[in-house]
Amino acid sequence: MANHQPIPADGLAALADRTRREIFERLVDRPQAVGELARELPVSRPAVSQHLKVLKSAGLVVDAADGARRIYRANPEGLEAMRAYFDGFWNRALLAFKDVAERPPKEDS
Repeated sequence: MANHQPIPADGLAALADRTRREIFERLVDRPQAVGELARELPVSRPAVSQHLKVLKSAGLVVDAADGARRIYRANPEGLEAMRAYFDGFWNRALLAFKDVAERPPKEDS
């Protein structure tokens, strides 16, 4: 049996939502507080908080206290897990292509 990376199901599910993807992409660009994100998006502050909760639970974002507010940023470890998962697909696809390309041509009978 081939050695496969575990499926980061929580991360995939979290990023399936368009608003969460947009929040995550903004946090990749720079750390932000809930209020900053809510001002830039067409959703309420409580909705942003709920989306951040899902992203945090999936390991894609982390937060830290900054006075009375929390600053969220992309979690490099969560992103690395997602990358490793997709790299596994790419590596298997390349190996399958190599196997097909190196097969001797079939002779017509």
